[in-house]
Amino acid sequence: MQFLEIMFIVSGGTIFYIYMIYPLLCSLLAGVLNRVPHRAEVVPATTILIAAHNEASCIVATLRNKLALDYPADKLDIIVVSDGSADGTDERVEEIGESRIVLIRQEPRAGKTAALNLAVPQARGEILVFSDANSLYAPLALRRLLAPFADATVGYVTGRMVYKADDGSLTGEGCSTYMRYENRLRAWETRMGSIVGVDGGIDAVRRELYEPMRPDQLPDFVLPLAVREKGFRVIYEPSALLYEDALGDPGDEFRMRVRVTLRALHGLRDKAALLNPFRHGLFAWQLFSHKLLRYLAPLFFLGAFLSNLVLARDSQFWTALLLLQVGFYGLAWVGYLLRRRRLPRLVVLAYYLCLINVAAAVALVRFLRGEKQVVWQPRT
Repeated sequence: MQFLEIMFIVSGGTIFYIYMIYPLLCSLLAGVLNRVPHRAEVVPATTILIAAHNEASCIVATLRNKLALDYPADKLDIIVVSDGSADGTDERVEEIGESRIVLIRQEPRAGKTAALNLAVPQARGEILVFSDANSLYAPLALRRLLAPFADATVGYVTGRMVYKADDGSLTGEGCSTYMRYENRLRAWETRMGSIVGVDGGIDAVRRELYEPMRPDQLPDFVLPLAVREKGFRVIYEPSALLYEDALGDPGDEFRMRVRVTLRALHGLRDKAALLNPFRHGLFAWQLFSHKLLRYLAPLFFLGAFLSNLVLARDSQFWTALLLLQVGFYGLAWVGYLLRRRRLPRLVVLAYYLCLINVAAAVALVRFLRGEKQVVWQPRT
């Protein structure tokens, strides 16, 4: 077998493994292990933490949403860290006039992770809940999010983010479809023991398990891994619902994906010990398959295409495979050109899969250059 044939088989096989075989294996293992966490009605003292930079347009709605949650008022308080805001965010928070809301000013701007590090020492809750400044919770979301903490093995819980794409934009539809895929995978991983990725907009952790992080670290990625290192489970609670508008603009979605992937790659480097299967067993395999290989997927897409391009000169079989690849990327290109219209599901998936993998490729290059990203503009 020629080198190029091996290259194609390895590259194509890895892509198939990442998106199809790994989820299939998770579904099978979930049925065998079936480690369903114990859930019960619990109402511990809880602090919701919100880092906000120039969020005047949405912060009031977000805070009123949290204050109206179905949860005992005397058990819930909120800390807002205004991260160098200059658009009136602080004034909007103060105008609410609610004693359960504490406003902290972080100056100069230092990013979300530094904001959380600043807020946690002032939190009164036994449970810390992380919300984005534009995140709207369902009325029972907090109760549902905290119910798994009745299980002493659970240290971190993430809820279910539901993206709304009412504008019909292709990026929005693709994001919604991708999240449904991810949520199904998280449900299986929960029954295996622990998940390896969380949303960040509706997460909760036992306060004693929180550990300060460097400003350049991604809290939605590094903190759950730190909790898992301590021997506690990180689980997905699908009944705890968060609603956010999907990004309709491809540029906004692309920049978000680059930023998240870049910071996650640094997080993987920091927590590389968790990839040791002799110490962390099944979780090491999950982290390798669901995260590391996923972030490296652009290399395998490139390897499959380039090897196939050369092999197609000598065989109709390889030519047919190349045409399938070209057709896939052609659908993605059509999706990009017609992204403001409603298009078939196959076009949506091809477009969005290419978008996130090109973003991962850019992030990988930036990671190899040693670049880091601490702050960013709010989602629009």
